Amino acid sequence: MTGQRSDARRNYRRILAVAEAEVAAHGAEASQEQIARTAGVGSATVRRHFPTRRALLEAVFQERVAGLCERAHRLSTAEDGRTALLEWFHAFVRYAVSARGFAHVLSYEPPAENPSPKSCGSVIEAAATPLLQRAVRDKAVAPHVTFHDLLTLAVGIALATEHHTNPDVQADRLFRLAVEGLSPD
Repeated sequence: MTGQRSDARRNYRRILAVAEAEVAAHGAEASQEQIARTAGVGSATVRRHFPTRRALLEAVFQERVAGLCERAHRLSTAEDGRTALLEWFHAFVRYAVSARGFAHVLSYEPPAENPSPKSCGSVIEAAATPLLQRAVRDKAVAPHVTFHDLLTLAVGIALATEHHTNPDVQADRLFRLAVEGLSPD
């Protein structure tokens, strides 16, 4: 936003604040027109700052994604690689369940040859991959497990539980099932 006029910066901040509230209330399908009306700007102004729905959603979740990345960096020095990965992954799943629309943003992110380096998925992948690699090196996670496997599990759990009465409880149950597997051992 550097180099923008002060009114453009103000509009950006106001649109983002309104978008955060609308996405929290309505998820990924929040109306861009409603966001514009509530922010007191035209829909063209919203689209100038956020040319696509995905760009708007990415901006809404940027701060929380930074928190997940910070947590991954902190955990990278933990003694046990498996515990560190699972602690981070559980936090990731919990956030995906609690933040309406976040799973939808991540579901836009299939593995690609040239992913956008600033997308939520790419930023999280860069932060979490060292945790996964360490757990694989420690033989605590199977070598064929990829970050996109973890991303798919988190998105799947979030989307599968979003309409449950207690999505957190159901998500925690599915998380444990994914980690422990189906076998009784």
